[in-house]
Amino acid sequence: MNKETENGEQHVSKAVSAMTPDQVFGATEYFEMESTSVGARFAVWVTTSPTYAQDEQTDYPVLYVTDGNFSVGQTAPLAVMQSDLALPIAPYLQVTVGYAGDDAQDWGRVRNRDLVPPGEPVPPAMRGSLDLAVENGLMTEVEADAYLEDLTNTRADAFLSFITDELHPEITRRYRVAPEGHGLFGYSYGGLFSLYALLTGCHLFTAYGAGSPGIASPESTALALAEKPLDLTGKRLHLTINAPEMTGELPIYRTMGRGFTVLVDSLRSTDSGLALTTQVLGETHLTGLQPAFLSFMRTCWSSPAVR
Repeated sequence: MNKETENGEQHVSKAVSAMTPDQVFGATEYFEMESTSVGARFAVWVTTSPTYAQDEQTDYPVLYVTDGNFSVGQTAPLAVMQSDLALPIAPYLQVTVGYAGDDAQDWGRVRNRDLVPPGEPVPPAMRGSLDLAVENGLMTEVEADAYLEDLTNTRADAFLSFITDELHPEITRRYRVAPEGHGLFGYSYGGLFSLYALLTGCHLFTAYGAGSPGIASPESTALALAEKPLDLTGKRLHLTINAPEMTGELPIYRTMGRGFTVLVDSLRSTDSGLALTTQVLGETHLTGLQPAFLSFMRTCWSSPAVR
């Protein structure tokens, strides 16, 4: 674009091209993948360690993060933590999983299908929460009804199969992946998914992070699974909850807060071998993802290896 200066001269400015994902998120690559298990197409962002290109003899554990359309911008840039000598964080590959195509435009609803365990009760407080969103113009009645409908046909089992049986082999083919020490982090319903993977005996992951997990019913699958005899020797779980969720005005979040404490009590009352850590944060539900992720990484991903 040409601009005229005060003395009448023409100044020609060069057009600036859009930044690529690797310029925004560090060493991040993007691809899409069809899932036979789910019957859907997923978006996948892979962020490599700052040392990945230079250290060609090293294999890296993989950290899987759900809700990629929302979480990749908050978590992928934090790969720089691996260069922070004050922490320090062990090297890792981050694989952030989200939605592509039409699903990307409606990821907040579609995620219910993949992150919520099959048969998970729809919490009574959910209808009131959706009505409040409609009243405030955050969604339409049609969108609220569709959101509830998706909660009646949830398939976290299929999504877990996609990650373990389809995506992880593809990541292993494309990158230098360690044979063990992998992790899974999720927030809200993603946190519920992390609990589901842990409590159903998934063998792929060593470290699990569940931020404000969506345990919004006393009959939640996570609570039922936690009461069963489990051998979780060698597994780590870091749970976070936000204090404003537990004491705020929205019933759905207070219910989650009660579910959180019941889960902690159940896990601490059993001799499963699980290494459990918890932290109460000061964020709201919508602002808590990145602080929960940081809390998980500092607790469960400390150098020299995932503990």
